[in-house]
Amino acid sequence: MIAYFDCFSGISGDMTLGAFVDLGVPVDWIREKLSAMPLTGFDITAATIHRMGIHATQVTVSDGEDHPSRNFADIRQIIEDAPLPEPVVETSLAVFGRIAEAEAGIHNQEIEKVHFHEVGGIDAIVDIVGAALCIDYLGIERVTASPIALGKGFTTCRHGVIPVPAPATLAILKGVPTYGTGIPKELTTPTGSGIVATLAGDFGELPTMVIDRIGYGAGQRELESRPNLLRIITGTALSPDVYQGDEIVVVETSIDDMNPEFFGYVMDRLFEDGALDVSWAPVYMKKNRPGTMIQVLCRKEARDVIIDRLLVETTSIGVRFYEAKRRILSREIRDIESAYGRIPVKCVTYPDGVMRMVPEYEVCKELALARHLPIRVVYDTICRDIGKLGPG
Repeated sequence: MIAYFDCFSGISGDMTLGAFVDLGVPVDWIREKLSAMPLTGFDITAATIHRMGIHATQVTVSDGEDHPSRNFADIRQIIEDAPLPEPVVETSLAVFGRIAEAEAGIHNQEIEKVHFHEVGGIDAIVDIVGAALCIDYLGIERVTASPIALGKGFTTCRHGVIPVPAPATLAILKGVPTYGTGIPKELTTPTGSGIVATLAGDFGELPTMVIDRIGYGAGQRELESRPNLLRIITGTALSPDVYQGDEIVVVETSIDDMNPEFFGYVMDRLFEDGALDVSWAPVYMKKNRPGTMIQVLCRKEARDVIIDRLLVETTSIGVRFYEAKRRILSREIRDIESAYGRIPVKCVTYPDGVMRMVPEYEVCKELALARHLPIRVVYDTICRDIGKLGPG
């Protein structure tokens, strides 16, 4: 079964649970499963409401605590000590791990020592573990999502007044297509961004599928410009084809008068701006001058930033761009045990169902620098560790 998260008004933890309950997951079942966790004093209720005429479910998590500060180790212990199915435990820890990594970068701390404030409260734990339970209950095997809508302005947290989107939300959504709405509200929360960024294997248009059910989860606020809802659509793929499709923008320009030493710098900046891929190709230009064509693949949302970068950082006086469709193999990031500890690797699935795990370059680079080893040694070692896991 496929689930498509349509985040036209952003996403939060309670909106996610609300959409799943609207899809048919019994709220009493969620409460029963979560009650087995070493947490006390919380309750989950669901109410039927309407947002701009659309029927939706609003889930509310109430608790008796004042959001104590828990670190990643505390939360991991809570989840691991609960009698939950292994897939639920893995998904829950993956979501919290992504949030912890983002918080660690913001506060310049080690992941294990990062203290969650709002995200460490019972309501956030219930939202994240509850979402993992719903995925398991519905038998969802693949999750895709739309680009994520973001608000603007300011909000208040334990650290004080912070900008919207919150720093943690932006850090969690690195590599995820997003867009601004101009709405002066926090549409996407750290909890919601952690859930969708971890679960979704790709982002884009609604995939080719036979729609089975549609669930609407309501946010706590009313919005003037749109219904404050998260829509989750479930269904079945028309074929077992593992290819995924999306639309991108190709930005190109040809240069024959720039210092070649600058190309590496330009490439780094383009990736920072959101480029999906950057390539150089030798070309012959007018008057038979040798030159270099720069080709950049990016999302529509990053097009103008990429164009500005090329015109500012290179000697080009003009660029061309066009939209293109592409087919890509299904891929996801999984954590494996290696000689260097637990590390993320890329998992690619081929049309025949065979899965190949590939070490991530940035991970190998970081390990090589930290351990003073040649990167080829790190890469080969991880490949051997992957080989020990067997097929799939």
